[in-house]
Amino acid sequence: MTLWHNPRCSTSRRAVEVLQAAGAEFDIRLYLQDAPSRAELTALGLPAAQLLRRKDAPEAATFSADQIFDLLAADPRLIERPILIAPAGAAVGRPPEALLALL
Repeated sequence: MTLWHNPRCSTSRRAVEVLQAAGAEFDIRLYLQDAPSRAELTALGLPAAQLLRRKDAPEAATFSADQIFDLLAADPRLIERPILIAPAGAAVGRPPEALLALL
C-alpha cells in the first residue's frame, strides 16, 4: 500500500498514525515532491471532484472531470490528502479513519 502524504498537513499526519496503530504496512509517497501524473490520478478510480481540495480552488467547482484531472496533474497542491492506495482500491482519508476500510 502507498499513502500519498503531506507531512505539513495534520490530517495526513493523523492518517499515518491511524494506519500505524492498525498495524498496516505501507509506503509513503510525498506527492508534492513526487507529483502524480494525470494517468496515475485517473487510475485511482475516484471521482475527480473527490480528489480536489475545493477550498484551495473554488473556481474549479464548475470544471469537468477532465479539467479537474488536468488541474491536479499541473498543481499537486490541489490534491486532497491523504490518499491511500491499496489492493482493494483507493480512498481519501477524510477523516483518516476512512482509510481503515481498505485494510
